[in-house]
Amino acid sequence: MRSTQQFSITLPHEMAEAVRAKVASGEYATESEVIRDGLRVLLARDRAVEDWLRKDVAAAYDKLKAEPSRAVAASAVKARLAAVHKKASAKA
Repeated sequence: MRSTQQFSITLPHEMAEAVRAKVASGEYATESEVIRDGLRVLLARDRAVEDWLRKDVAAAYDKLKAEPSRAVAASAVKARLAAVHKKASAKA
């Protein structure tokens, strides 16, 4: 029994050219290898996001639920972000 399955995919011209360029540069032997590597990276990113949500976000939510006084008003967050943005724009 085969351990692979063949797919037919359609890519925008820019992506198709990027795949061809990876093969032409010698970085990958085939277009399939490029797509497989991209999918591996996507799956790794998905796992990292899931881990982050379970570990950090859920923990922060639990702490906030246990101690609601830790909450910060949305207006305070917006004001802080605006101040940081203004300071960064002034430096540029």
